[in-house]
Amino acid sequence: MSAYDVVAPNFDSHRALPPGVPEAIRAAVLKSARAAPRILDLGAGSGRIGSPFVAAGDDYVGVDLSSGMLREFAGRAAAHGNVAPRLVQANGELLPFRDAAFDAVMLIQVFGGLRGWRRFIAEARRVLQPPGAIIVGRTEMPSDGIDARMKQRLTVILAGLGAEKDRANARDDIAEWLESNADSSEAVAAASWTASRTPRSFIERHGSGARFATLPAPLKTQALRELGAWAAATFGSLDAAASEPHAFALQIFKFHNGNH
Repeated sequence: MSAYDVVAPNFDSHRALPPGVPEAIRAAVLKSARAAPRILDLGAGSGRIGSPFVAAGDDYVGVDLSSGMLREFAGRAAAHGNVAPRLVQANGELLPFRDAAFDAVMLIQVFGGLRGWRRFIAEARRVLQPPGAIIVGRTEMPSDGIDARMKQRLTVILAGLGAEKDRANARDDIAEWLESNADSSEAVAAASWTASRTPRSFIERHGSGARFATLPAPLKTQALRELGAWAAATFGSLDAAASEPHAFALQIFKFHNGNH
């Protein structure tokens, strides 16, 4: 069972993107690809990004290791009266697709704690039809905002409790490799918005995260207690709110030649 299976039913409750943002991401992806592209979404999750592709009838396939997240995706599509999405439970390091099966491969917010990223990227390249694009995406927010400071403090707390394991993020390594090997690259701001952030919302959101959920219950309780005390002293209240600029950034790496 994937750690994401446990948190799947409530995963989106603190992580939903603002209305219109997923549609803007879709528009940016389609603009970067050839006409009527075959799209593979690696780490499709509960469909936060993929749902607009399904609703529009695009040639879209979503892959995730978590069957629980894929059930949420399928349920979301059914609730909106859309056709059943093509979803595959699989490991991104061993994809069940032929070579050159897709025109675009999306890697959206999938790199936290990713191990074996070289095999992961090799598989993305294998199934990419040249000319094609690997598209990396993430939400960007202020480095000195509430969320960023809370995350930094939580890292310190977990280190003090001996729980730093599996907290690496391979995004920078992957972006560097793609930049070095792609024929061209482009940065695109697909959408921007302002979000209200509080220490309490960070604690609630992080407490329901998949990697955090795998920690022993006493350790999680202690870590969140220490984080809450620090936040109350630092910001004056767990409900202290700040309006912070957010943007959804895409890096589009184009490959004109085959993988071999």
